[in-house]
Amino acid sequence: MTARDGPQDRYKAVWLIFFILGLGTLLPWNFFMTAREYFINRLADTENMNHLWNETSRAASPPSYLQSMFDNFMTLCAMVPLLIFTCLNSFIHQRIPQQIRISGSLVAIGLVFLITAVMVKVSMKPLPFFIFTMISIVFINSFGAILQSSLFGLAGLLPASYTAPIMSGQGLAGTFAALAMIFSIAIGAQQAESFIGYFTTACVAIVLAIFSYILLPRMDFFRYYSMKDKTEYHVYHAELETKRDLIKKDEPNGMEKNNSKIIPIHNPDEKPSVLSIFKKLWVMAVSVCFVFTVTIGVFPSITAKVSTVLGEGNKWGLYFIPVSCFLMFNVFDWTGRSLTAFFTWPGKDSCLLPAMVALRVIFIPLFMLCNVQPRNYLPVVFSHDAWYIVFMIFFSISNGYLASLCMCFGPKKVLAHEAETAGSVMAFFLSLGLALGAAVSFLFRILI
Repeated sequence: MTARDGPQDRYKAVWLIFFILGLGTLLPWNFFMTAREYFINRLADTENMNHLWNETSRAASPPSYLQSMFDNFMTLCAMVPLLIFTCLNSFIHQRIPQQIRISGSLVAIGLVFLITAVMVKVSMKPLPFFIFTMISIVFINSFGAILQSSLFGLAGLLPASYTAPIMSGQGLAGTFAALAMIFSIAIGAQQAESFIGYFTTACVAIVLAIFSYILLPRMDFFRYYSMKDKTEYHVYHAELETKRDLIKKDEPNGMEKNNSKIIPIHNPDEKPSVLSIFKKLWVMAVSVCFVFTVTIGVFPSITAKVSTVLGEGNKWGLYFIPVSCFLMFNVFDWTGRSLTAFFTWPGKDSCLLPAMVALRVIFIPLFMLCNVQPRNYLPVVFSHDAWYIVFMIFFSISNGYLASLCMCFGPKKVLAHEAETAGSVMAFFLSLGLALGAAVSFLFRILI
């Protein structure tokens, strides 16, 4: 039986489930990041939440240290645990069942968000609130790392096109969070109850992801491909042959002959070497690491501090960062990720792909020379809002497209029984890029 005769993904159900799981992977972090104004204002004034979005009262006093460095610390507390636990997952994924890792992480993230929603009504001084927020971010991203790494490992068992819905779902997570925040502002986000609803929305999405994951093993298409690493032989070009019907033993030295193809037997007890897998996909791994180092180096620690020149004294000033920074980044990042479902250019062996990844470094000085406030050293070269928006479009679409390409190609550069480990290795380097970006963001902020 060839893969052509195997079960089909009816109604794209498995594709949709991986999309929802991808959404659940990054939604919690995006809800925290997009709600930065809520956290920053609580650090300024815990006595009177009614003035939460009052720009006049906020401008009357300079930002405190906790406020000015909130973006950097938030990114650091998110990305370092993400890196550590992604690395940890490389060791525990063979010891702890995948079902426990994925479902347990989703439940833990949902509980943290429930607590965050409740804390909206609890009055706290700035420093304790800052510590509580950072601890919440650490917990969410620790479980998110295990979830993300496990999910990419799982997708590595399926055809290459099934990594794309995870990346696309992650892209939609940011868009969804940005739209939720804009809606909160529009209906009057100065009311604490609106933030309870905002954080509770994330809990609903997590519950949806849990139910989707429960349905996944019931899908024939998923079961067919997830068994591939348990077979005794590997068939090239993703063709899973029926062992007893079409393959007959021909060689006594551990080889089997199928027509003109000689297929090596894979011993299921043999653990794939992480080092040997890395040697096969290191270009893709380093590339995805660099993509996210550049992205997190400036987003949101630099991009969220750009001030509008068109919104002084009007509502555009209130919507500028939620729309131009968070919404636009996530919409075009999602667009870039989704494009890989239609074409995958350049190919996985092309030298053009790492070259395109390296060229993204140009966005670092471009954003630093925008109207970032406050600033001490660099001049403002691109002061108009239009420059910032154009840079954001190309920055975000290249991030989504190139990162998704690397994550799709990585597991396909190894043998089928190595695919799950390869997916975990790629997820580790993705997280390494996020952590490195968080670290260099402090340097970029100081240089401005």
